[in-house]
Amino acid sequence: MRRGVAVIAGALMLIVGAGVSHARSPLVGQLNGVATRYHEDPTRLDALREGLEQAVRDDPDAANFTALARVCFLWGDVRAKNDDEKLAAYERGRQAGQRAVELEPRQFLGHLWYAINTARWGQTKGVVRSLFLLPTVRAEIRTLLELAPDVAAVYALAGNVDLEVPGPLGGDLDRAETEFRKGLALDADFTGLRVGLAKALIRKQAIAEARRELQAVLDAKEPTNRADWTMKDAPEARKLLDALSGS
Repeated sequence: MRRGVAVIAGALMLIVGAGVSHARSPLVGQLNGVATRYHEDPTRLDALREGLEQAVRDDPDAANFTALARVCFLWGDVRAKNDDEKLAAYERGRQAGQRAVELEPRQFLGHLWYAINTARWGQTKGVVRSLFLLPTVRAEIRTLLELAPDVAAVYALAGNVDLEVPGPLGGDLDRAETEFRKGLALDADFTGLRVGLAKALIRKQAIAEARRELQAVLDAKEPTNRADWTMKDAPEARKLLDALSGS
């Protein structure tokens, strides 16, 4: 991956980078491994989340807060049983990411997990009910593009924001499609980006092309993040394809 950053995709995308290499808690390194293999045993996220909460109490540095933000996002996506649990996890991840940014304002990963958790909280709560967060997410995307314009996950985040936000409120389907394509140009195996592109194409009535993108997700041999592909991207691609077949 470019700039020494390994992209880990997520409903949104996950990254392991040198920015966490100095972390005082060994749980950060464990999370880096589990983040691409959590499909083998999702309960490992429970222990990591609990352990990283303790880590930020014992050693409140930016790396530990960044890791906590990351595991909160994963836990909300994979382990939460209902929307209330999801919202609580993303809110905690948002708080942890914000603290990481306060401690190290130029740390890419802190900004990434702050933005991703904030965006996912808004998506779960409902876009219209969470519009007050949109300026924050947009500002974080600008910062991320300044810090790392060649990391695919940033374009996944930007594309999903433009896809989910209604046009009159600032969303843009054409821009979303462009952002997803830019991300795929950086990492063609980032299956979350491909699902996002297919959604944009469906909304633009480019059904044949959307089908091809969704089939490519299902046919992926070496997805960037096999855990995300197994538990999120492939099932969503299958669901979308089935819906297109029934329409």
